[in-house]
Amino acid sequence: VQLVESGGGLVQPGGSLRLSCAGSGFTFGDYAIGWFRQAPGKEREVVSCINSGDDISYYGHSAKGRFTISSDNATNTVYLQMTNLHLEDTAVYYCAAVQSNWYLVCVANGVDDMDYWGKGTLVTVSA
Repeated sequence: VQLVESGGGLVQPGGSLRLSCAGSGFTFGDYAIGWFRQAPGKEREVVSCINSGDDISYYGHSAKGRFTISSDNATNTVYLQMTNLHLEDTAVYYCAAVQSNWYLVCVANGVDDMDYWGKGTLVTVSA
């Protein structure tokens, strides 16, 4: 099983980035994919999740109104489009997969309940 994130980088405040999470080695449509982030000195927190089977999504408070999650089952890829980025969005962004009770897991910021994790991609928002 592999989850590989890409698309991170340096962006100015107010800018945009699109992150990608490519999955392999498991039946993508049977899992929900979540984006989490961890800033220096802070705990990992949920950003957004999407159920690959029906495209139902969840957004954490930091993402509402600015980020959009989407899934392409044909390529086993989940995207996180981030707009109007703030300095406090600086973090390592991880994608993770969970098979059971995905909505409850994401709402509860269930980091320990995710089944698989990627290694992360760094997003730096700086002027």
